[in-house]
Amino acid sequence: MATNSPNLECRMYEAKYPEVDQAVMIQVKSMADSGAYVALLEYNNIEGMILFSELSRRRIRSISSLIKVGRIEPVMVLRVDKEKGYIDLSKRRVSEEDISACEERYNKSKLVHSIMRHVAETMGIDLEDLYIHVGWPLYRKYGHAFEAFKLVVSDPDSILNSLTREIKEVGPDGKEVTKVAPALSEEVKDALVKNIRRRMTPQPLKIRADIEMKCFQFDGVLHIKEAMRKAEAAGNDDCPVKIKLVAPPAYVLNTQTLDKEQGIAILTKAIAACTEEIERHKGKLAVKEAPRAVSEREDKLLAEQMAKLGRENEEISGDEDSEEEEDTGMGEIDVENSGTGIRE
Repeated sequence: MATNSPNLECRMYEAKYPEVDQAVMIQVKSMADSGAYVALLEYNNIEGMILFSELSRRRIRSISSLIKVGRIEPVMVLRVDKEKGYIDLSKRRVSEEDISACEERYNKSKLVHSIMRHVAETMGIDLEDLYIHVGWPLYRKYGHAFEAFKLVVSDPDSILNSLTREIKEVGPDGKEVTKVAPALSEEVKDALVKNIRRRMTPQPLKIRADIEMKCFQFDGVLHIKEAMRKAEAAGNDDCPVKIKLVAPPAYVLNTQTLDKEQGIAILTKAIAACTEEIERHKGKLAVKEAPRAVSEREDKLLAEQMAKLGRENEEISGDEDSEEEEDTGMGEIDVENSGTGIRE
């Protein structure tokens, strides 16, 4: 006997369409002659379009360097035609502040959506019905359902018991009456609480600082290596410090912590220890970016930059006929292997 499966497709927010001048997260689906077709990930993958003229403020030399099929990124909403379903978007008009805010909202919404979808699937109920009676009311009350879910971890009853739904019933007199009932059955509520508690564990923040460090004294490489060790020694079990070479003389210090202020304080202490050690040997350290929390996008961009530089270094090192050597300011060293500290 065939059974009807629950509908597990639904937008993340109550509004069916985004607002103009709102940053939204998209995934590029296909390319056309005049632009790219994309899916709005927060709005159940409804289609939008980015014209090539809205890709960059600069002259475009290569479309593929600016947009690729499969890429996920924030863009700005220019126009929304709700009757025809047309949504025009822009990549060039989205600011760094918009990108950061959009990424933060999307990551929270994606986690909420994952929890809601899993509960709907396992309990055999429509996802939109769960959003109508639980998700969207929590968005309205708390600004974002993510904030409500954080409270559910420790006190589910005070958050979820306040949610209700209206049920229409036929009374003894044959007339239809409306009654107010709990939004969730005990079974669905238990499943939701269990999923929230399993998924809403605190996530460590990534804290990063960017520095430049040089030492042209005899054994300068060893002095830089020791300064790096001093920096890493400033960390602790809760907030370990790692320092990595980007490209001489640029380095980054990283740590992960649940406490943002603690992470910034630890990296500040690490920079001070590193500075003291390198200056003791007449070297120099300059702080290019003070310790701060970084987004996933910034972390990804750094990883891409380091990978690119690594490939370029491999290409350069393969040129054995070159008789010239570049002075790197005693910067390109391996802090882990003391016997192989200098690249030639």
